[in-house]
Amino acid sequence: MDSRHISAALFLAAAAAATPAAASPFVFDNGNVSGLMASASRPGAAGKFEIESADDFLLGARTAITNASFTGLLPTGAGVGSIGQVRVEIYRVFPNDSDVGRTSGPSTNPAFSTPQVPTRVNSPADVALADRDTATGSLAFTATSLSPSSDALNSVQAGGIHPKPNNATGGNGAVTGEEVRFDVSFTTPFDLPAGHYFFVPQV
Repeated sequence: MDSRHISAALFLAAAAAATPAAASPFVFDNGNVSGLMASASRPGAAGKFEIESADDFLLGARTAITNASFTGLLPTGAGVGSIGQVRVEIYRVFPNDSDVGRTSGPSTNPAFSTPQVPTRVNSPADVALADRDTATGSLAFTATSLSPSSDALNSVQAGGIHPKPNNATGGNGAVTGEEVRFDVSFTTPFDLPAGHYFFVPQV
């Protein structure tokens, strides 16, 4: 996915890389940030629902992922000192870890029901397989400012995703912020067998 992820506190880019603890390194890299699209991604917090943006990758063999990097936009003026929490989730592909017949979701929000989305093919499962989080001490990070002002031409922000038939919104418009690179390490590596996964960074 060649896009940026946004939250109320951060705009996260999908450029990500990971390496295993095993002898043969594994790296997935979706290329340079294009600045074409931003999509929301943040952990749930008091008064704020969780927002997730994912990038998928394939593993041909069991792999221990020890670290990752991703790039994003902090709102202008927020600064890296304002970052309170960083979280990385791993999802398997739907229908794993999912209720394929559900008609409602969290807080009975119809936007989460399987019948009300255009497709679940190659989508993340309903429930995360595993996660690492600064809140639990299972993730450590450094944040490096790359540019004080960077743009994405369009965005999908909090509340910007709707169930069908109103799912084609056209986006929430352009966003500007401070471009920041996040380098994260996992105290306990993600130990994943061969398969199709989704990487979800949240700040």
